[in-house]
Amino acid sequence: MPAPLDPVIAQIIPLLPLRDPTTMTPQSARDALRALAASRADVPPPPVDTVQDIKVKGGAGPLDARVYRVGANPAPTVVFFHGGGWVAGDLETHDRQARNLAIETGAVVISVDYRRPPETRFPGAFEDAFAAASDIFNRVAEFGGDAKRLGVAGDSAGGNLAAATAIACRDAGIALAAQLLVYPVTDVVGRYADARENARFVSRAENAEGYFLSRAVMEWFCGHYLADPAHAADWRVSPLRAELAGLAPAIVTTAWFDPLRDEGAAYARALEAAGVRVKHHEGPGLIHGYFGLGDASEVAKAEAQRARADFKALLARGI
Repeated sequence: MPAPLDPVIAQIIPLLPLRDPTTMTPQSARDALRALAASRADVPPPPVDTVQDIKVKGGAGPLDARVYRVGANPAPTVVFFHGGGWVAGDLETHDRQARNLAIETGAVVISVDYRRPPETRFPGAFEDAFAAASDIFNRVAEFGGDAKRLGVAGDSAGGNLAAATAIACRDAGIALAAQLLVYPVTDVVGRYADARENARFVSRAENAEGYFLSRAVMEWFCGHYLADPAHAADWRVSPLRAELAGLAPAIVTTAWFDPLRDEGAAYARALEAAGVRVKHHEGPGLIHGYFGLGDASEVAKAEAQRARADFKALLARGI
């Protein structure tokens, strides 16, 4: 039997945003995530040594990015992509996640603010993610300084971008030491509205609603990101459809009460089948977004820390 829903998280779910796609707009989704981040203002953020706002190259021009450092010694360099269904989320909403990643891995973490739909549709976010990662890794001496310890990371839609960026890095000859994919989107064929495609992943029915992220909201996100339904089969948005051999070792996390659970697990299995070293954390008792709930839930905090510790170990091994 799977672990029951963490009772602390059960109390939090009614307070979380992005749950009604019938009234949600891109701007209201962005405002809601910003408001959620602002509601924690009285809780000091995890302390890092320095935080610096910079510009990095994107697919169509400069992008805002933020560098988090702990210590001054040579360190791994990790490019982080925030979640928010590609539509919402930004450097502020995921500031604490980026800080925790830097603190617990010792890496220099660069959080990238990619272009979002509907203003910029697919493949804009992917193009920004890969261009930013390429730029940062080409300038690694300015950041962590160790070209043998490069990584990508992201949560949800950011996990999707991290997975796709890792594939693009392999194809471009950029050697990564590790990838951290936190409850990633991995297969959007059918855009969460097609019954046959949804049937491939039981969690889309089991967790369709009631646990914060719903299948209907995922359909809403995809509708904004993909201008053409045919784009859903492109590996740059559905990395489960890609050739995965030769990718960097991966840590994949899922959450048991998440409609994305089974596609994340399928990606972990596909990586393993392709000969990629992978460790999968199943997130028992947890929901989508739990990496952002560690201040409230000890269960969420501990599971996120385990995943980050495994990511740190991969980065430490290098290539």
